Amino acid sequence: MSESERPLKISVIGCGYLGAVHAASMAELGHEVVGVENDVAKAEGLAQGRVPFFEPGFEELLRRSLASGRLSFTSDIKDAEGAAVHFLCVGTPQRRGEYAADLTYVEMATASLLDVLGPGELVVGKSTVPVGTAARLAELVAERVPDAVLAWNPEFLREGFAVQDTLHPDRLVYGIPDGPDGARAEQVLDTVYARIVADETPKVVTDYATAEMVKTAANSFLATKISFINAMAELCEATGADVKQLADAIGHDDRIGRKFLNAGLGFGGGCLPKDIRAFMARAGELGADQALTFLREVDNINMRRRIRMVELARQVCDGSLLGKRIAVLGAAFKPESDDIRDSPALNVAAQLQLQGATVLVTDPQAGENVRRHWAQLDCVDTPEEAARNADAVLLLTEWRQYKELDPAAFGKVVKTRRVLDGRNALDREAWEAAGWTYRALGRRNL
Repeated sequence: MSESERPLKISVIGCGYLGAVHAASMAELGHEVVGVENDVAKAEGLAQGRVPFFEPGFEELLRRSLASGRLSFTSDIKDAEGAAVHFLCVGTPQRRGEYAADLTYVEMATASLLDVLGPGELVVGKSTVPVGTAARLAELVAERVPDAVLAWNPEFLREGFAVQDTLHPDRLVYGIPDGPDGARAEQVLDTVYARIVADETPKVVTDYATAEMVKTAANSFLATKISFINAMAELCEATGADVKQLADAIGHDDRIGRKFLNAGLGFGGGCLPKDIRAFMARAGELGADQALTFLREVDNINMRRRIRMVELARQVCDGSLLGKRIAVLGAAFKPESDDIRDSPALNVAAQLQLQGATVLVTDPQAGENVRRHWAQLDCVDTPEEAARNADAVLLLTEWRQYKELDPAAFGKVVKTRRVLDGRNALDREAWEAAGWTYRALGRRNL
């Protein structure tokens, strides 16, 4: 076995969504991994193979990695001692009342790691942080352990595809210092990702600042593309044009592409909204705020979609939501996830309820999270329960189960066959053939 293929002892600090997937994936790649999570109950649950979130394929990966003996979890940072590589995988939520990122968890994780960090070891940041954070943390590492090195290796996970994206990423990005320390960091990271590198995965080796910006720049571009097509949807509604056909037509231009041109309720979740806001905040701190003023409108367009969905629901309910029964299909911010952070679907459901509607929400995976965090909303288990005697049905998360509903059979459950397709995901012709009134954001009324 060559030196570059030799398994390493790795610690993963922070075992939430990112950290847990990363820890199990590193064990799958053959390394000895200890996941450090200060939430004792979460650490114990992961050690027993209990998954605290829904992610396709992760439960099987976790149990396989645990069974191999290469993966363990602990709440004691001392168990990370002696690892050759330490990954920082803690969250960077939006600071309360501000756009800026809250770096409390990153700073706490770094401080605790410095107590056990040894000479020659590599600290690798994976959290999404404002540009400049890595350089500051590198100084802290150098002050405490002069022979240790910090690198920044941003993650590009898509919820619903996290296992695939970790084990078979579309690129690797290394942010490293200049000189011998940087060369050593690159060599160690190549050993960590030996199987991925061997697959000829594109690799970008750069400085700290560029590596930090890659994730936020990518998310900002995707958010802009989504908001662009939703702005076109607003114009389509004003002109009688059809946004789906418009997206199909411009998507054939390979400079533009069809991905992320699906008009609808817009984006949510724990990444895109807070990342573009943190990007704007950091640009302001650097005196470059004018460079990102367009992101404020991207954010505004996105939030307007939710307001427009409520307005459309009122329109189809004869001008008033008071006393109307509304079924909301979907609570997660996207399908194949139970994540309800900044969920457009739940935001719309809550607004409908505040305006006098009786709202029943359903989701195949996020139901327990809704009951735990949105107790003011009534949540049921199936679309049939949600739609019983409904005046209107709103599809707000495009789960496969909802796209495959039989509109004729489903129509027997509701009071009035009115469907609002908030994701432009349903087969319009099939639903209208079954007697439903179909409305969608940016679509022409037939």
